[in-house]
Amino acid sequence: MEKTVFVLLLLLVCCFSEEQVTTEPGNDIIQQGPQTQTQTGEPASGRQQTCVPDIHTVLRDMNAMLAEQRVEMRHLQRDNEVKQVAFSASLLASGSGHIGPFNTQTPLVYRHVVTNIGNAYNPNTGLFIAPVRGAYYFQFYVFGHGHPSHPSAAVLVKNGQHIFTAYDHQPSIAVSSSNGASLLLEKGDVVFIRLWRNSRIFDNVNHHSTFSGHLLFTM
Repeated sequence: MEKTVFVLLLLLVCCFSEEQVTTEPGNDIIQQGPQTQTQTGEPASGRQQTCVPDIHTVLRDMNAMLAEQRVEMRHLQRDNEVKQVAFSASLLASGSGHIGPFNTQTPLVYRHVVTNIGNAYNPNTGLFIAPVRGAYYFQFYVFGHGHPSHPSAAVLVKNGQHIFTAYDHQPSIAVSSSNGASLLLEKGDVVFIRLWRNSRIFDNVNHHSTFSGHLLFTM
C-alpha cells in the first residue's frame, strides 16, 4: 500500500514538472502554459494536454486507496480488540459457605469477577463463550472441607463434553485440587465448570475456589 501511494505521488510530481517546463534539443527552455506556443508558432504538444486528465486520475486513485486504507485500519483495530480475552473469577461475591452437594452434576457460577477483558465470561450464568476461533487456556481450583460422604470435585466442560476433573476427598481435613487445559475453540463454543455429583465446594472472602481463562492466540 505505501509503495503504491509513493508511485502515485511520484507520477503526480512528474506530471506537474512536465507541465511547467519542456526541454527540446538545441532550443532554450520554453515555458509552457495554457496559451503557450513553441518557437515555430505551433501550439504546445499533446504532453501538456494529456497531463491534466492524468493528474485527475492519479488524485482519484489516491482518494480511493486512502479510503480503503482507513477501512483496513478499522478492521485491524476491531481484530486487536477481539484478541484481548482474559478472565478470572471466584465462586462467591460475598460471605462464605458451601455449594452442594446435589444429586446431579450442577453448573457453577463464579460471581466475584476480578478480570474480564473482552467480556467473554458471564458472571450471571458462569459461561465463557469464545468470541473468536483460537487456542485458549483454562484453569480451575476446588477447595472444600473434608467430609466422610462428600468429596470436593468439579469438571471442566466444553460444549457439554467433560474435559478434565479436579477431585479430592478427605474425611475431616481441608482439601484442595486443581486442573487446567488448553482447548481449541471455535467462535461461539461454551466452556464452564460443573460441580461433581454428590460433592461440595467451599469459598469465602479469601476466594479459594476460582475459574480463569485467557486466549493464547487466534487461528
